[in-house]
Amino acid sequence: VSQANIQKDVTCPICLELLTMPLSLDCGHSFCQACITAKSMESGTHQGEEGTCPVCQCKYQFWNLRPNQPLANIAKKVRENMSPQKQKLCEVHGEKLLTFCKEDGKAICQHCAQSAEHRGHQIFFIEKVIKEYQVVLVLVPRSRRCRPLARHTDCLFLFSYPKNHMQSERQRILKGFNEMRDILNSEEKKVLQKLEEDEVNVLDNLIVARDQFAQQKQCLRELISDIEHQIWGSSVDTVQFLPVTPQYSTSQCPKTHLLYICHLTLSFFLTVDVMLKPVNAISNITISADKRQVTVVHNFPLKSIYPFDFSAFDILGSQHFSSGKYYWEVDVSGKIAWILGVYSKGRSLKRKGDSGFFFDPKVNHLDVYSRFKPQLGYWVIGLQNESEYKVFEESSTSDSKVLTLFMPVPPCRIGVFLDYEARIVSFFNVTNHGSLIYKFSECQFSQTTYPYFNPWNCQYPITLCPPSS
Repeated sequence: VSQANIQKDVTCPICLELLTMPLSLDCGHSFCQACITAKSMESGTHQGEEGTCPVCQCKYQFWNLRPNQPLANIAKKVRENMSPQKQKLCEVHGEKLLTFCKEDGKAICQHCAQSAEHRGHQIFFIEKVIKEYQVVLVLVPRSRRCRPLARHTDCLFLFSYPKNHMQSERQRILKGFNEMRDILNSEEKKVLQKLEEDEVNVLDNLIVARDQFAQQKQCLRELISDIEHQIWGSSVDTVQFLPVTPQYSTSQCPKTHLLYICHLTLSFFLTVDVMLKPVNAISNITISADKRQVTVVHNFPLKSIYPFDFSAFDILGSQHFSSGKYYWEVDVSGKIAWILGVYSKGRSLKRKGDSGFFFDPKVNHLDVYSRFKPQLGYWVIGLQNESEYKVFEESSTSDSKVLTLFMPVPPCRIGVFLDYEARIVSFFNVTNHGSLIYKFSECQFSQTTYPYFNPWNCQYPITLCPPSS
């Protein structure tokens, strides 16, 4: 085999120089360790991906590269038998080129490194240059990588490229951070500006809220004064004409809610604990042990029994009043008929022959209020036929008319207010925010007054609410 064929077999297909530390692929082609490593790093094969042979394009894995020592020995012998020019020996001293001058960008021998020509230059061993080249070869453009790397210009490029690249990379990083600083500074200004605007808005809102609070405080003072006048004054006449608004708005002066607050004040300061006391010793009603609830025991069919005197259901409160102000509440939930209010002992409840409050086939029995007139000592309201709310109007004559009351919200709980000195009896719908149902304002109390209750012929009880409720 000729020397030329042997030299061809030990030449690296990538750098076209004699093989250095050759590595062989499964396909049989061999390459310098530095050359195939740089190739693998470029293609990503060193990260687990498959690479292709630069000669035959066969697939290979980076960890399957095998050192080829026999081929390395042949390359060494060929290198020793080559002429000094081909063997890359020093042309002046004929010694191996073991060092590299960075300033001149060429390989030199030990004698040249100590000569005056290279005095003061940066001199490195060839092995160190090769290691640095292996690191930066992946950054070398493909067009320059395929050229013989032993040339002086390429060696100079290999040393200058990392420095230039790092400088440009440094500039790029500094530029990126400067842009980020500009963006952050701009965002900081926007956030601070918005914070200042929010601070101004909050202060403005606080000032407005303070002014509104002052106005509401003044309104509440006036309201308290009005309530004191209404509660502790001579009468509650003004209460009847005030509008009732169940919903409350904090942005408006609460004077329109005087009625509701007045009712709450009545129930808080003037509530009396009323107990029940039957007028007649009868067996068709029963009173609970705590004397707060009355229930009809026997139901009588209204259409089949005539006449029927409902005075048998008369119940008075055990307390009696001859002066002062009093308030109590009655629960009538579920009942379809009832009568309640105030009775003054002008006439005895145990009377006979009263033609008013009983059913007669010749009389319209749907209206059974004839004996519950103010002239007879009754200041009451009542329910009949489940939805008809009735009351006798006040009149100086005996011809009082029965009025039908409009009730937007049917009451389940009714409050009764008595002002003896002012001669007032008022009824409140506690279910409907304490709205006023009706008021007697010219009551002629001839004697002691009592709370009055009549459960009628209805199975559901009348219950007196304790003050604590």
